[in-house]
This record gives sequence, C-alpha cells and structure tokens, in this order.
Amino acid sequence: MKPRAFVPEKLDLAVFAREGASLEGEWPAAALERLADAAAPEAPAKGWPALRWSLLGEIRQPKGGKPQTWLQVRAQAQVSLTCQRCLKPVEEHLDIDRWIRFVDTEAEAAELDADSDDDVLAMPRHLDARELVEDELLLALPLVPRHEECPEPLAHADDEVPADEGGAERPNPFAALAALKRGGSA
Repeated sequence: MKPRAFVPEKLDLAVFAREGASLEGEWPAAALERLADAAAPEAPAKGWPALRWSLLGEIRQPKGGKPQTWLQVRAQAQVSLTCQRCLKPVEEHLDIDRWIRFVDTEAEAAELDADSDDDVLAMPRHLDARELVEDELLLALPLVPRHEECPEPLAHADDEVPADEGGAERPNPFAALAALKRGGSA
C-alpha cells in the first residue's frame, strides 16, 4: 500500500496522528504575512532565510482513558526586527518545539487548557499547518527586541543639548513660566 500524501495547508490531523506520520519542509519567510509584518523596515522578510519546519503526529493511549491526538510542531526561523533601543535592525533566531494536544470541542479545549501545562486546541476538520507554525513563531517573538550591545552609541538624557544655529542657548521654558507666575514678564 502506497503511503498517504499529506498537504500541510489542509492536513487531516486525525489520520495524520493515527498513522504516526511526519512532514517537514521550508517556506519563504515572506509567505508568512503576519510574521513578515514584524520585520524591521530596513530588513524586510523577503531577505530572510527560509524557515524550516517539521510536524509529527502521534496517538497516545493513557491508562484508563480514551486515545489522545498529539502533534509535535518544530520550526526554526531567522528574523530581523527593530531594536527598541537604537531603532536599527536586530536579528533574532526563533526555535520552537511544542507538543499540542487536540480534543473534540472548543469547550473541552478551554477546560483542559486551563487545568494543564500542555497546549490544548480543538480538533479542526482540516488543519492549516502553515498558519499553526506562524502562530507559534509569533508567540516566540521577543516582547522587546534589542541588541546585546547596540552598533551605535545611544544618546543619553544628560548629554549636552546642541545650541541653536545662532550659538545662543535656548531659554528654559520653566524659567519663563516662573517669571509669569511671580507677575513679571518672561
């Protein structure tokens, strides 16, 4: 019997897990639009290396319980985000490896997810693995991307403020306000 061909964008997860099947491949980073939207303007996703991914389906039989459908999702990507200190592109390596349990209903998923450390989702009719991988990569993005050490020195608040072109120092706006408050003129 010829092995079944699975399509990641329309995956029959129940059959995939029952057969203990696996899939792997690469996608251009720009094909994941929501991830590409996170790109630094100077380093768009079309210039990123392709992301690598793999899926492994599995049925687990707990003692005294019904069979459980599990999916292992692995992905690696190199993305360029905007450093929140210097506002220059910073490369981030994303590496995910998660097991997700699938159950029959949304209500069951919500109940089990609240009581468990495992990721639990409702079983879809057809799973779009590309969308699932993208979701996991988005969750792996750093909240505040930044360089370990920024490539250019940062300006500090206590640095000297440059004088106006005429060479005169700018007046302190609070001094003028204090003068007005005392009844004088600025």
